[in-house]
Amino acid sequence: MDVNVDGLVAVVTGGSRGIGHAIAQELLTSGAEGVVITSRKPENLQQAIAEIGDSAGAPSRIHGVIARADDPDAAAACIAETVATFGRCDLLVNNAGTNPAAGNLVDVDLGAVAKTWDVNQKGPLIWSREAWRQWMSEHGGSIVNVASVGAFDPSPLIGAYNISKAAVVHLTRQLAFEMAPQVRVNAVAPGIVKTRLSKMLWEHDEAASAKLHPLGRLGMPADVAHAVVFLCSDRAAWITGAVLPVDGGVIGASGALG
Repeated sequence: MDVNVDGLVAVVTGGSRGIGHAIAQELLTSGAEGVVITSRKPENLQQAIAEIGDSAGAPSRIHGVIARADDPDAAAACIAETVATFGRCDLLVNNAGTNPAAGNLVDVDLGAVAKTWDVNQKGPLIWSREAWRQWMSEHGGSIVNVASVGAFDPSPLIGAYNISKAAVVHLTRQLAFEMAPQVRVNAVAPGIVKTRLSKMLWEHDEAASAKLHPLGRLGMPADVAHAVVFLCSDRAAWITGAVLPVDGGVIGASGALG
């Protein structure tokens, strides 16, 4: 099956490393006309632009914007810059996430909880609204949100994160309902993927963490990127409001993470 996004332009939030970096690279190698990635840190952004552009052999088709995921003004400016740079904004991948609120909900700092929820659940709404207002409501498009298997089951220490991802699942379905038929809105729900954000879940005993997944290994950023590009592509043209597990079988074959 030929999965491509030929000629389309995408924005990937939090695209300077990890899953977002892999998604941006996969979009370019799958034919995207342009990909805009965001990051809070200029040095991370510049390094990622160079890496992705070189890897995909398309340095002119990758662009970076400094933006926080929970900043409405930054989102509006980034979407506007995307349209000004590449002439369109067909795809949005809400990938940016954070988890400063590690700990049990009964004890964890509420400021950290608020930050987690602002970035993880309000952020995708902010960016989706801007993409809708500035391009997609008239021209159509596709939005993919990065959720988590944590949205479906409780687990120790990352309750605030899991709640935010559960909100992303419902946000996906709500926006799919509201934005149809012009825009498709879907999500992926990764298991434990080897990234810096998830390091606390696997670095102390990677073998044990891998055994939590029926397929016997941790995910890699590319595993998620392949699924995201499929949902962005015309091969998923009759799919909206769906949440695709990319989790080594955690949801479908074992039902819980831990």
